[in-house]
Amino acid sequence: MIDDLATNNKGDKTSMSGFKEPGFADRQKAAQQARQNILDKFRAQPGADDPEVIKRRAEREAIAAARAKAKEAQEAAKAEQKRREKEEAAAAAAQLAREKEEFEARQAALEAEQKAKRDARYAARKNKGKKK
Repeated sequence: MIDDLATNNKGDKTSMSGFKEPGFADRQKAAQQARQNILDKFRAQPGADDPEVIKRRAEREAIAAARAKAKEAQEAAKAEQKRREKEEAAAAAAQLAREKEEFEARQAALEAEQKAKRDARYAARKNKGKKK
């Protein structure tokens, strides 16, 4: 059985007889052809003065200008939003200050009223004691 495998391996070698290992000259020719293909592709590209190239460049510039304009509009909207937020914060702070001031005024009035009542009670007790 081992002998059969050995002979089969030798037989496999003949089945790939169509494949030829490329030699140095073949590889060199393939590399030269690849370089030539790249050069041809580069030369086939239109020049800077070609109408199609000019048209595409103009389109790209128009798109870039539209983007810049949109960005400016967006930044202006952000600045406006920030300004509004600052105004709202200032108004809220002013409202809070007014409410605090009104609260303090009410507290002062309440304390004055309580003091007046207390003084009236004290005076009433004092007068009550004097009448005797």
